Amino acid sequence: MNTYAVVVLAALVAKLLLHTVADALNVRALERGAPGAVRALYSEEDYERSVRYVRAATPVEVVERSLLLAVILAFWFLGGFGWLDTQVRATVDGDVLRGLLYVGSLMAGYAAVSLPFDVYRTFVVEQRFGFNRTSPATFASDRLKGLVLVALIGGVLLAGVQFLFLHAGGAAWLWCWAMVVGFSLLTQVIAPVLILPLFNRFNPMPDGTLKNAILDYARSVRFPVENVYVIDGSKRSSRANAYFTGLGRHKRIALFDTMVDQHTVPEMVAVLAHEVGHYRRRHVTKGLLLAAAHAGVALYLLSFFLGRPGLYAAFFLSEPSVYAGLVFFALLYTPIDAVLSMGLNVLSRRNEYEADRFALATAPEPRGLPDALKKLAVVNLANPNPHPFYVFVNYSHPPLGLRLGAIDEQLHSQEVSGRRTPAPA
Repeated sequence: MNTYAVVVLAALVAKLLLHTVADALNVRALERGAPGAVRALYSEEDYERSVRYVRAATPVEVVERSLLLAVILAFWFLGGFGWLDTQVRATVDGDVLRGLLYVGSLMAGYAAVSLPFDVYRTFVVEQRFGFNRTSPATFASDRLKGLVLVALIGGVLLAGVQFLFLHAGGAAWLWCWAMVVGFSLLTQVIAPVLILPLFNRFNPMPDGTLKNAILDYARSVRFPVENVYVIDGSKRSSRANAYFTGLGRHKRIALFDTMVDQHTVPEMVAVLAHEVGHYRRRHVTKGLLLAAAHAGVALYLLSFFLGRPGLYAAFFLSEPSVYAGLVFFALLYTPIDAVLSMGLNVLSRRNEYEADRFALATAPEPRGLPDALKKLAVVNLANPNPHPFYVFVNYSHPPLGLRLGAIDEQLHSQEVSGRRTPAPA
């Protein structure tokens, strides 16, 4: 076993162990009970349901990750990567077409292993706790549309990356980086108009108190909004959500109908003020820049490892190719990706606190924010007592208890000083 194989094997096993340990600690933390301030938010019945939900959902994740790793390792050490390469070379001509078939076959296999778990989560776990409203037909339609989109969008990107690495010489990674960044920005623009409506109906919010309150707030903080839409989220789940889509002056506010039904106007405006905070504090721009930098580093490293025969030998391939190199580099990149993911989660949690501070300083009724967060936590059966290590590994948002503590501190400070002055954007 060469060095590349040892690194990939160690990385894959370490990633599984990391998440398994985090899951075990998280389930064990439930036995200690939640902090008093959080525990008080739940009725006895809701608290027990939230605990049962965590205990029901966690084993599914553990089994899925373990099975996927077992399948990958079995495919690898039984010579599956080399066998598939032989079949692809015998089926189609041209490296780009071969790459599309090779990577597409691997992704299809991965999706086939994951599908039963998606079905179980949706129609057993989510159904048991009253979240699921997805019909089998909608579930199948969503998966089919997702596969088509991945095939079209991913296929174009994969073909472009292969073509450039085959023909652009030493500057290929740079041209690929420009293509990936440009494509990412384009997706931000077209997704609200062409992609998201494939899955949900976006109905303009009718005139009324809520829409007027939202638009009045947006004007008060000079936040340009194209329109306010209500999404038929209840078609799939009873969970609530809200977000912005689009870039520049073509931003849209999107509210799930479940959220509109469950929250008061001050709560809705405060939640949207939080989302505006992400834009006004340039979290979206910073996120795009970080993603661009990450893509550039990954593509540069890819250009280095594509020419290393040892990488292909580790997976029992005698004939190197760009498409196989892409797959093997993705596996080799596992430890870097895991570290970056946890680092980005740390940054995301910090951004959430900052967006909360913006909302509390600008929303007409700032106490609507903690009221909305409490309601969302109870309705969505949020884990009342996540383990700190699990939070570090997985959470992009701060745990509810810490978040409410920071909010209460700022509200007290604002009430004492009598001023609400957000830092300049």
